[in-house]
Amino acid sequence: MSKAICVYCGSSSKAKPVYFEAAHALGTALAARGWSLVYGGASCGLMGAVADATLAAGGNVIGVLPDFMEDRELAHTGITELHIVSSMHERKAKMAALADGFIALPGGFGTLDEMFEVLTWAQINIHTKPCAFYNVAGFYNGLFTFLDHMASEGLLRPHHRELPLVDSELEPLLNLIATHQGQHDDKWEQV
Repeated sequence: MSKAICVYCGSSSKAKPVYFEAAHALGTALAARGWSLVYGGASCGLMGAVADATLAAGGNVIGVLPDFMEDRELAHTGITELHIVSSMHERKAKMAALADGFIALPGGFGTLDEMFEVLTWAQINIHTKPCAFYNVAGFYNGLFTFLDHMASEGLLRPHHRELPLVDSELEPLLNLIATHQGQHDDKWEQV
């Protein structure tokens, strides 16, 4: 089945080569599966790498970029579709609406902001789409240790701790997304 997968990742050109390799592999794999890429619309960093790889493999790439970033010449001009929006909030909402699932590659504050927003939406039943972390070279190990700590402190319910899908290998991660059976859960309403 054709899907559109939203990829959140860093825009820095200073990321380690292993992360650029992972972005390239992800873009190539999305195209090979016939899945479209939805992403932040920029031409730089891991964002540009995943878009370029998807395009090079014959895939469809949909970008969503705030107008103030377009003015800074960050827009990727070679993608299939580019939506220009008026704010970061509108960008996140548009990307989420276009996507059937989400993957976080390595990134910074923006990547975590975007991913935790869609995880929160899954937690409170706004959607049942898969939310996955591509844990390249153990990048997210510390984050998952912290999520375990949140659960052990009683601030994250154990079944919500299981919402983020994670793998350090690409094909198993994509298989988790392909077979994900999202279900609404009312347990979050119990205080």
